[in-house]
Amino acid sequence: MDYRQAGVDIAAGRAFVAQIGQLVASTRRPEVLGDLGGFGGCFRLPSGYADPVLVAGTDGVGTKLAIAHACNCHDTVGVDLVAMCVNDVLAMGAEPLFFLDYLATGKLLPAQLASVVAGIAAGCRESGCALLGGETAEMPGFYGAGQYDLAGFCVGIAERSQLLDGSRVAIGDVAIALASSGLHSNGFSLARKIAADGGWVWDDRLPELGDRALGEVFLTPTRLYVQSILALQASGVDVRGLAHITGGGLPENLPRCLGAEQALQIDVHSWDVPPVFQWLAAAGGVAPADMFSTFNMGVGFAALVSPEDVELALGLLRDCGQTAWPLGTVVAGKGNVLGLPNA
Repeated sequence: MDYRQAGVDIAAGRAFVAQIGQLVASTRRPEVLGDLGGFGGCFRLPSGYADPVLVAGTDGVGTKLAIAHACNCHDTVGVDLVAMCVNDVLAMGAEPLFFLDYLATGKLLPAQLASVVAGIAAGCRESGCALLGGETAEMPGFYGAGQYDLAGFCVGIAERSQLLDGSRVAIGDVAIALASSGLHSNGFSLARKIAADGGWVWDDRLPELGDRALGEVFLTPTRLYVQSILALQASGVDVRGLAHITGGGLPENLPRCLGAEQALQIDVHSWDVPPVFQWLAAAGGVAPADMFSTFNMGVGFAALVSPEDVELALGLLRDCGQTAWPLGTVVAGKGNVLGLPNA
């Protein structure tokens, strides 16, 4: 008996690494040292920083992967993986530098996982960060054949004086919302249950969703905000706080960018909730408070700026292709969000 008979094909693993080499190379930055295949990836710190701080983040895609498996669509979840990590690092005031991935599968199917890595590379290119390396683990008996899981790791950099920890936020600052592209990568356990309990299947085309297949709508990749926010910061706008709206929705994530004794008064009528969230609420009979505490409800990211910078910031974000609008105002409070539906 040998390792291949036990379910692990080392030769296939080597061939897969060679297959994705060009995808990795397409994300290269000048600071990358060496090539793919070492025991670790090497990256020089960029010059020009007086007191640089490295900011690290990690995340996954969650049960959205179950829909990718069911639909046999694997070219978007890699974008999700990158977005969930780089958007978090960005919210700390850091520029993402490099990214690593971990892929675990029951049996290595090269075409399937190459699609995943193609999505990872696309997300890295759009974010301007290098795909520095990763790990592909073949684990027969632990995952089913063709099933896989993903984790991602991102490192960014910021001047220590420019880190966003809430200390620069002032009463009266304005929160600007940046639209999400859909569910992003949170709330899928509830979304999947609503679909399953209602008898819907992933290729059902629903008029409420523009006659698009339900699986296609749910697999819309998470929006990347890196280039838009970096452009906003480079423009001279004093960005005082940033929030990535992930698990827990607006009530959990907006307070994370506030200072002590502050709250955020938002206007829930300042935007139209996208159809996918309206459909989920109606199909599952989900109360408004539960919707807002589970899903992003159409707000994927938020930036806090002074009242004097609001119009300039909105114009710059829209020039970057973002749908953006004033969401609310910082007020005195206890780290909560006012104006949301109550339970």
